[in-house]
Amino acid sequence: MPKYMIAANYTHEGMKGVREKGAKSRLDAVSAAIEGLGGTLESFHFAFGETDVYVIADMPDDEGAAAIALAVSASGAVTMSTTKLLTIEQVDEALNRSVKYTPPGA
Repeated sequence: MPKYMIAANYTHEGMKGVREKGAKSRLDAVSAAIEGLGGTLESFHFAFGETDVYVIADMPDDEGAAAIALAVSASGAVTMSTTKLLTIEQVDEALNRSVKYTPPGA
């Protein structure tokens, strides 16, 4: 199953919800959303710095990952970005493909 990293930041209202219901409530909500689309939650971490939360999840396909992103963004309580992660084997396969490319100005 493809693996995705989600980086999320709570809005002021979103953080109020976290404070009222606790961090575990976010883990439970995210896990339920991912599992509801046939995925699995690998890890969920709150963080210091520019990003509030990092999630690693396996999803059946890109459309499932997009569905999560659209639903979360539509809530208005969270901003997020989703990054599709590649395995070592996928990168090796990409390295073995021939690409004909001319850089700008060449």
